[in-house]
Amino acid sequence: MSEGVIKKFMYVNRKPPYGTVYALESLEVVLIGAAFDQDVSLAFIGDGVYQLTAGQSTGGIGMKNFSPTYNALGDYDITKLYVEKESLEERGLAIDDLMEVVYEDEDEDYAEKPSIRLVSRAELADIMAEQDVLLNF
Repeated sequence: MSEGVIKKFMYVNRKPPYGTVYALESLEVVLIGAAFDQDVSLAFIGDGVYQLTAGQSTGGIGMKNFSPTYNALGDYDITKLYVEKESLEERGLAIDDLMEVVYEDEDEDYAEKPSIRLVSRAELADIMAEQDVLLNF
């Protein structure tokens, strides 16, 4: 990658938030990538949609709940979180079951805007085709 060229990186989250290291590792890599001025977006498909569900409680499994970290993504200019509509529906979930993740749009007097974008499987395929790099977790 040549210096000064910003590439589009999409991190594809396919795993549930707990039980494996994939979700937490993805989030850490996303934050590192954004620190290096990558154009970062995230996709949540399959069981990955559970990573964004509201009201996560991990006390019963003895793991730290890292879901509040998604609220910091806007501070790293990560404002594109694509959630596949069909994956939600297949799991009996709707957009209202997800946490609210927002960013402050500096071009509009720091108005809060939603980062989560609900897209169809076909739309997500088109968005993925526009990326320079896809990293699957």
